[in-house]
Amino acid sequence: MTELTTQNYPNVAQSFGITGIVILGMIFLAPVLALEKLIGKEASMLLYYLLAIGLPFFLVYTIRKRKTSKHSFNIAIENKLIIPWVVVGTIALLFGIVSPLGNLIPMPESIKKAFMDFGSQTGVFAFLMMVVAAPILEELIFRGIILDGLLKNYSPQKSILISALLFGLVHLNPWQFVTGLIIGIFSGWVYYRTRSLSYSIIIHASANLSAYLTHFFVDDSTAMDETLVQMYGGLTNLILAIVGSIIIVLVSTYFLQKEFNKAPLKVAAAHEEESS
Repeated sequence: MTELTTQNYPNVAQSFGITGIVILGMIFLAPVLALEKLIGKEASMLLYYLLAIGLPFFLVYTIRKRKTSKHSFNIAIENKLIIPWVVVGTIALLFGIVSPLGNLIPMPESIKKAFMDFGSQTGVFAFLMMVVAAPILEELIFRGIILDGLLKNYSPQKSILISALLFGLVHLNPWQFVTGLIIGIFSGWVYYRTRSLSYSIIIHASANLSAYLTHFFVDDSTAMDETLVQMYGGLTNLILAIVGSIIIVLVSTYFLQKEFNKAPLKVAAAHEEESS
């Protein structure tokens, strides 16, 4: 087994450490939310997010740069045909697989209130946080740094699973953990096959945009008290949604695989670079 070196950052322990840094940033910068009285709830939330995630990212990026001398991220989109399939696959995963699974976990009233409060934020600042800032900053950390480093140390399967697990854990609740884990696995697979962070950002942005837009069409206060069957308008609709989503995910994965196989030399070259 090849001995790990500081050139292959991070390993598993360091990845957990990075996640811990992000969580500490979220905890210690929480007082920024008190600015709500001065600049409004959504603006204070955006500012808090940029600081709570942005500062840990800068710290981890600095450590990575010092350990590996790597100071950039690959954001090239070399195959635009990948984009529609990752968007369709993400939406199918979210509404037909992630949502039903997350709904199976009981939610206390206090948590329901917190989710409804967050869901009521539908302004420009909320959009910037959910659809722009979160996809960029979180993908830079969890795919651009953590997964990229893990792929240099471990098998693709282990690397993708660990990065997705940590991505789920950083959300600090079981409902978003499910979303983070499943979307993280999909995003991690796409990153592994393309080595481009742009596709992962698009996946994340598609998921968050879907959630953001849902608040305009669904009454959160009612939806939170509905059963899974009621949410989908009946058992038949639920079954159709799940089966249809699985089919769409499989079709998207099939066509993504075809697009990935058009340029196999890129991943092969990346493996050679990692092992050197």
